[in-house]
Amino acid sequence: MDFFFSQNNLLLLAVALGSGLALSWPMILRSRAGAAISSTQAVQMMNHQHAVLVDVRPAEAYNAGHVPQARSLPISDIDKKAASLPKNKPIIVICDLGRTAIGAATRLRAQGFTEVVTLEGGLKAWMTAGLPVTANKTGA
Repeated sequence: MDFFFSQNNLLLLAVALGSGLALSWPMILRSRAGAAISSTQAVQMMNHQHAVLVDVRPAEAYNAGHVPQARSLPISDIDKKAASLPKNKPIIVICDLGRTAIGAATRLRAQGFTEVVTLEGGLKAWMTAGLPVTANKTGA
């Protein structure tokens, strides 16, 4: 019992608890956001279940390059504009690397969307898989 009350050991215990929480935090967020799917699974969902791809990156990033069928819905607008998304189709949330999408998926679930997944690895994984990306032409 003296082990737990020694000042040096209290510091070690605090560091161990903090490290454990930091390591488990992404898993906790992921469980609230739903599943993460690969680029191949996303294409299958889009083709067979008519899934809607929602790009939550800022408009500038979306215009620079995005999945051709993706809708732009920046995360800053997601609470205001989520009603424009269909609730009867699966939604695939995409960002640059897959991290921001977790928070967006959680917010969509809170608004009543039941079939929400994130694209694992985001747009980077999509491009690495050799899948098409398009950019909006400016000045037209």
